[in-house]
Amino acid sequence: MRGARFFLLSTALLVTMAPVSQARTLSDIRASGTLDVATSADFEPFNYMKGSVPAGFEVDLATLLAQRLGLKVHWVIRPFDGLLTDLGERPDDIDLVIASHAITSTRLKTVDFGTPHYCTGGVLLTRAGGPTTSKALAGKNLGAESGSTYFGFLQKLPLRKTVQVYPSSDAAIQAVATGQVDAIATDRFAALGAVKTYSKANLIIGETLWKEQIAVAYQKGNSELRQAVNGALSQLIRDGSYAALSKRYFGTNIGC
Repeated sequence: MRGARFFLLSTALLVTMAPVSQARTLSDIRASGTLDVATSADFEPFNYMKGSVPAGFEVDLATLLAQRLGLKVHWVIRPFDGLLTDLGERPDDIDLVIASHAITSTRLKTVDFGTPHYCTGGVLLTRAGGPTTSKALAGKNLGAESGSTYFGFLQKLPLRKTVQVYPSSDAAIQAVATGQVDAIATDRFAALGAVKTYSKANLIIGETLWKEQIAVAYQKGNSELRQAVNGALSQLIRDGSYAALSKRYFGTNIGC
């Protein structure tokens, strides 16, 4: 998902980049009693700010996961397009990232992912009469969130088009709702929410572009923490806590 989110690094950088420091071990985290969790807080209803406090499905899920591990959560809020870079290079104050990152082969070169905590897909969002298929995007003015897989998808389309970049998913959605662009590529849950939020804009969800698995990201090699959180997620799924949380936000179980 943005869930689909795209993490670009040049081949040379991937080869030469080395973490400046190592992420905390599970033992270090348990000793502190606090899990440092980073998110972008700009992707409602998954992660966003409610006043001065982080909120959303992933925020609540991370809190439940930490509780299963006997920990409290300390939230670190950073711009989305820098989260995985910070995790890989400067993990001093980040133990893991939960910000609707889709698992991609490019991202797996720089971070590790846990068990997917929900599945989604990329879709087109337009106004009534606008382009609803990939082929119909030819010659159109399009938009997507910076650093997202949606932006990468639109850029690679082999047709003439203009792609506007926006700092957040909300900004991209507002752009199509207000007629600044003809269509955007975004997450299907974000699109469903946009249709309700901008009810007077006559927004239409178009073609499903691809399916995505969304997961927590960890610094490369931090397998002990990854396995512990995976285990906590399995417990939440088995005892029905995950399904209850999912239905509270979406009316259905969005698990994979």
